[in-house]
Amino acid sequence: MNPANPSLSLVLIGITAAVSLLAGSSGQLVRRFAISPWAVIHQGRWYQMLTSGFLHAGLAHLVFNMLTLYFFGPAMEMLLGGQRFLVLYFGSLLAGSLATLLIHRRDPAYRAVGASGAITGVLFGFVLFRPTAPIYMFFLPIGIPAVLFAAVYIVVSVWGLRGGRRGLRSRGRGGIGHAAHLGGAIGGILLTVLMRPEVVRIFLSHFR
Repeated sequence: MNPANPSLSLVLIGITAAVSLLAGSSGQLVRRFAISPWAVIHQGRWYQMLTSGFLHAGLAHLVFNMLTLYFFGPAMEMLLGGQRFLVLYFGSLLAGSLATLLIHRRDPAYRAVGASGAITGVLFGFVLFRPTAPIYMFFLPIGIPAVLFAAVYIVVSVWGLRGGRRGLRSRGRGGIGHAAHLGGAIGGILLTVLMRPEVVRIFLSHFR
């Protein structure tokens, strides 16, 4: 897929990359603006549900998320329009943060960063419009149908939650934010359907 007119996507990539790289060397900034469910609930740091999406746990994490946004963001901009694309992006980010909050609310040590909730929401919105489109992974030579990729993604996220994997810690060790992935996916699906109800018909038409 060749990105077309990726205006908002490029702006989001630029801002996120700049903030992530600038904050990456400052543990104090990461501790303050990463999402800590305990701090959100008990200290009222609700802003972390948004600011955590502009931070990343290392260069590889940042590059992977931004590449995914680069390839799927422009398509969703064209399908939804600019304003609704932003609703999808930030709504999915908040949905991922809410899932993180609910699942890890009793863990005072849990801390997570990343735009994965937002990126997952954009990706799952794309799947609704183009369920049979091929999605290519770095380690596979052939494309996977988008709907199959989405199904595997959900299974892995649920399995990861059941395994109790932990998020970014203050000491710098990282994990996978399965709660954010799952919340972002659900948020992306719901928001896309709410903003473009005909997407249900479009999705089903690919399997008739």
